Amino acid sequence: MNILIKSAKIIDSNSPYNGKKMDVLIENGIIKSIKSKIIAEKNCKIIEANKLHISTGWLDMQVNFCDPGFEHKEDLQSGINAAASGGYTGVAVVPSTNPTIHSKSEVLYIKNKTANSIVDVYPIGTMSHKLEGKDLSEMYDMQQAGAVAFSDDKKASNDSGLLIRALLYSKNFDGLIIAHSDEKSISQDGKMNEGITSTNLGLKGIPALAEELMVNRNIFLAEYTDAPIHLSNISTEKSVELIKQAKAKGLKITASLNAYNIAFTDSFLTGFDSNFKLNPPLRSQTDLDALKKGIADGTIDAISCDHRPQDIESKNIEFDYASNGMIGLESAFGLINTNKGEIKLETIINSLTVNPRKILKLQKQSIAEGAQANLTLFNPEEEWLFEKKHIRSKSANTPLLGKKFKGKVIGIIYNKQVHLNK
Repeated sequence: MNILIKSAKIIDSNSPYNGKKMDVLIENGIIKSIKSKIIAEKNCKIIEANKLHISTGWLDMQVNFCDPGFEHKEDLQSGINAAASGGYTGVAVVPSTNPTIHSKSEVLYIKNKTANSIVDVYPIGTMSHKLEGKDLSEMYDMQQAGAVAFSDDKKASNDSGLLIRALLYSKNFDGLIIAHSDEKSISQDGKMNEGITSTNLGLKGIPALAEELMVNRNIFLAEYTDAPIHLSNISTEKSVELIKQAKAKGLKITASLNAYNIAFTDSFLTGFDSNFKLNPPLRSQTDLDALKKGIADGTIDAISCDHRPQDIESKNIEFDYASNGMIGLESAFGLINTNKGEIKLETIINSLTVNPRKILKLQKQSIAEGAQANLTLFNPEEEWLFEKKHIRSKSANTPLLGKKFKGKVIGIIYNKQVHLNK
């Protein structure tokens, strides 16, 4: 199928057409021509929309598709549907499945089951065997099978020796360790951010210190081993400051945050909505402002939606006992764009495209003649209401239903396939 995208503003820092409004002709999955005006031929699908923008396909570095083991919450196909609806042509899936992604067998299961899909699904292998935090996993074998990085997901490793060994070992084959920062002896069984709101609600708080101590430790270990490390789920002002200092020293540090941490503060938990129970927790306004500044100045490289499907039994219970997490793929861009403040649109798009691919050492994408068509189409100005009909995930654990967003995904084009939102 030939596709002609009409009068679209290109947002792609790697493209010679960045910032220009152009027609884009796609033939057999390849960008054939980019011109100010292209006349459509017969049997050509035309895509045009008000204030249409296109970028290279978005990539999320941290989603949980729950497959294998928890398919009642999400499976690989429903996850792909949610990602496509949200504008993503690529996602990296965390290893918190059952069994965990701890050997090449699980990596190949995911790769084989999602082959030739409109969304690339990249497995992240465990750092420790079965997420147990004791012995290293079979990282090299998993990388050879297709794993793009290694992480114990939200189970932060308090064993510094294990993390040193992981950094040194992965360095031998150009692997990447992704680390969640949480000092468990401090955060313990906290339910939300420690602050005025947690005190007023009578809920046990999670101090910012629990994250910041581990961010500092992880930076020290990366410096000691001279190995790259990606710090995920950054949520506090001090963490941003520590990362900025580390980057200024030339250390191999990259970092990402979750969209909800630049959209909401801990004050949103006053209604005890368990869909706002998240890890890392929603923090203070000071932290939120620092996170936005960190994205704007490049300290924070990427934005994830931290898509975490949960069934009703895990969320529709007392706040103390509810599981952490919310779904986020379908609503991520609207949430980010609505709450971007002074962050430039191109900076946001880079945090969803160029930077995640660079961090995971994936092939660079560009909107240029002769390049593969890996595209996301969106309107950053369109206002819309997020409703149940927009959810493609098997789960619906989100506090965003009924929220008004500015910035809507029109669709994606990738792998000779087209998905357009209705």
